[in-house]
Amino acid sequence: MVINMKITKTQNGNSLCLALEGRLDTNTAPELENAIKGSIDGVGELTIDMTALDYLSSAGLRVLLGTQKIMNKQGSMRVTHVNDTIMEIFEVTGFADILTIEKA
Repeated sequence: MVINMKITKTQNGNSLCLALEGRLDTNTAPELENAIKGSIDGVGELTIDMTALDYLSSAGLRVLLGTQKIMNKQGSMRVTHVNDTIMEIFEVTGFADILTIEKA
């Protein structure tokens, strides 16, 4: 059984929140990348809500890094509601120093 990721977009003026649910891996990373590319124009504040995210792979990290680079030019990005497992991935990979992370 393939578990997909669900992305819920909430836009409020120039603020955009993407709530991720499920797994952010090799299969779902392109889906997130497309969702971000399709909705990031004019966004000054991007929030990626990981409340319901169960798994994060290197492919997912690559998308987050690319998004952070874009947002550095046009505003801010924060990753919220990060659980301990995903926080550990951020710490081990050094992403904890790159991203603005708010733990659950």
